Amino acid sequence: MQFIVTGYDGNDDKALERRMNAREDHLNMVDEMIEKGHDLYAAALLDESGNMKGSMMVVEFASREQLDAWLKVEPYIINNVWQRVEIVECKVAAAFVK
Repeated sequence: MQFIVTGYDGNDDKALERRMNAREDHLNMVDEMIEKGHDLYAAALLDESGNMKGSMMVVEFASREQLDAWLKVEPYIINNVWQRVEIVECKVAAAFVK
């Protein structure tokens, strides 16, 4: 099953600091997910000034339960970077999947 996961950072004064503090752990987890075939595509969401304000990931897991298990250990969730997360099931066209 494929999902679009959109995480929106908080808009408080410490939001960017939390993101930057958790970023290395998040990127390490993304590398692991790529190796396991779970992370298909990702991008940072930017505000009008070009600052990161969230993330979008297209991921693939065998079940929604596996997706939920990943979210429980995702550094941006654990470190309170993402204040709101939207999840939509999707189907990526075969031409875009490695």
